[in-house]
Formats: sequence, structure tokens, C-alpha cells
Amino acid sequence: MSRIGKLPIEIPSGVEVKIDGQVVTAKGPNGTEVVEVRPEISIKIEDNHIILTPVNDERKTNALHGLSRTLVANAVTGVKDGFEKKLEIVGVGYRANMEGKNLNLVLGYSHPILVEPPEGITIAVEANTKISVKGSNKQTVGDVAALIRSKRPPEVYKGKGVKYEGEYIRRKAGKAGKK
Repeated sequence: MSRIGKLPIEIPSGVEVKIDGQVVTAKGPNGTEVVEVRPEISIKIEDNHIILTPVNDERKTNALHGLSRTLVANAVTGVKDGFEKKLEIVGVGYRANMEGKNLNLVLGYSHPILVEPPEGITIAVEANTKISVKGSNKQTVGDVAALIRSKRPPEVYKGKGVKYEGEYIRRKAGKAGKK
């Protein structure tokens, strides 16, 4: 059995969880998240905890057990607290600002780059070089942050580009020059 899958998921106050067959719906202050669990996993609520158990003892079912538990736990956490990814822009003249709901990036190209956030995601710019992506769905927040980073990934010589906060960029030595 999966060690992660065995752990019960506590339902925090302010979060309402409904189970309809294999569909778990979590509703909280940050919105609603729906997770569809595979039929190899059974779901039940006991004593304000969500418990997921595998139906059989196959290897694939054990793998799905931990995955399903994590997806449901992320949905519960997302509607309660939400998820956030922070990005930093490094480089002379590189900056970001908001135009309504859209993010406008100036990253050294001949044109500005507009990033339109999907529904349920909010993008905020603190200073000119710090971007914050927030939402209740962990996967969507990560996808939007990765999309923004992909517009100008950090390069290895000077470290210029868009990087995650706290990301370490392995630097290369430049040209050695003539002796």
C-alpha cells in the first residue's frame, strides 16, 4: 500500500466536501475544485476526514492510491488557502506590469508580450521585477508560472531572464580571452 495514500485528509473548517460516486467536490472561500478519482480507489468521509482506499492489491492501483490522495488533498488545500508561485525578472530593461487582468512583459524582444491568465488565476506584479501567480488549482498555477517563465528562460552566462523565486541558475564561465 502507498504510504502517502494511507494518510487521511483532514477537512478544515470553512471547507465543504461532497462525494458523488467517484467525483469529489471541495467548496471553500477560494472557490470550488472538482477531482474525479479513478474507479480503482474508493472514497469515504469519516470523522471530518477523507479516506481513500484501494479496491485491489495490484501495483497500478497502489500507484493510483497515492496520486489520488494527493490530488484530493491539493483540491482541499486550494479552496482553503490557495496556491502561489513567485517569479523574478533579471536583466537590464526587463520589466513587467499589469494591463487590466493581462500581464505585459518587456523582455528584450522587439515587441511586448501579453499573457492572459485563465479563469481562476490572478497575476500580480510587485515592483517591476516580481510577479506573483495565485489560484486554487495547483496544476493551473504551475502551468501559468511555467508559461511566463518560458517567454524568456534564464540564460547561463549572465542569468538574465524570468526565473522562479529562489531558483538557482548554474552559471558558465564566459570566454577566457587571449593570454
